[in-house]
Amino acid sequence: MSARRPRPVRKPVARTPVWVAPAAIVAGLAVLVAAFFLIRWYVTPLPPPPLSSGSNAAVVSSITSLPASEFDAVGPGTANNLIKPITGAALKGPNGKPEVFYYGAEFCPYCATQRWPLVIALSRFGTFSGLQTTSSSSSDVFPNTPTLTFRNATYSSQYLDLRAVETTDRDRNPLQSPSASEQQLVNSYDPGGTIPFIDIANRYGGRHELAGGG
Repeated sequence: MSARRPRPVRKPVARTPVWVAPAAIVAGLAVLVAAFFLIRWYVTPLPPPPLSSGSNAAVVSSITSLPASEFDAVGPGTANNLIKPITGAALKGPNGKPEVFYYGAEFCPYCATQRWPLVIALSRFGTFSGLQTTSSSSSDVFPNTPTLTFRNATYSSQYLDLRAVETTDRDRNPLQSPSASEQQLVNSYDPGGTIPFIDIANRYGGRHELAGGG
């Protein structure tokens, strides 16, 4: 009588630890997030290199000293989104002269385009100092739009005063704040907080449609 062969004993199958699935999910999400930031970094335009002090001075000098013949050659243009008449107490500067109030931010591309004609127009009646070149945000529409900033600028004129508020820098960090009366102007004539906003002696005013925005 032959002996019965013993049956092979199967080893128990090791179960997958319960922490593996959550860890895999977390790892997958981490890869996706890393890929998102890598793609965003790759497609986001870099800010343009800053102008040298000499170049900055040349740019400012060229736009603040345009001859009258240039304005005559340009003429009134065909724009139909002109500034609108507004009503209210006359807006005057500290010396009693009519005041131009500008409210914007360095990150804003529409503010970037608005500053050029504003500086050119005001330069016909006075003198700027402290203007600096910069650019709008690299992550907003129309990234890195070349422009000037009013953050350290002063304006001297026998006809007008200028009060300019740049609320944030090009990276959206807080920069300057309007006074209570200036904030009231913004609340009254620009309740949506659209920038740039310009008030010309409380006789004319407008929001960023002036700069071509929607």
